[in-house]
Amino acid sequence: MNLERLKETLKKHEGEKLEIYKCSMGYQTIGVGHNLDTKPISKRVSDLMLEDDVEDSIADCKRNISFFDALDDVCQEALVNLCFNMGIAKLMQFKKTLAHLQDGNREKAANELLDSRYATQVGYRAIEVASMIKGEG
Repeated sequence: MNLERLKETLKKHEGEKLEIYKCSMGYQTIGVGHNLDTKPISKRVSDLMLEDDVEDSIADCKRNISFFDALDDVCQEALVNLCFNMGIAKLMQFKKTLAHLQDGNREKAANELLDSRYATQVGYRAIEVASMIKGEG
């Protein structure tokens, strides 16, 4: 069996949509006819999606935070975690947190993060991320 030919034929017959849509039978569908109502995504697909999303968040941080590469790994991970959670546009609104990080004052940066609506929305996650920013994580 020629699997590549089969996949191309399925793409031709099913179409390929990278966003969730309702198929002709009304099922939530994604990709090449993958019916989410009867077959959730696999762990492998979830891991691939996570990898792709993390790569996007890292790229967003590198592109938008001029001092990102100068930070240690744990602090970079904290910023990527924030970017992953809220998107780069929202992260860039944390001007005081970012300014304190750029100045090397991780304690103040973490406190600014904890003194935000974000912290009340995500609870313990904010405490963990702030701890990472402080260099405790």
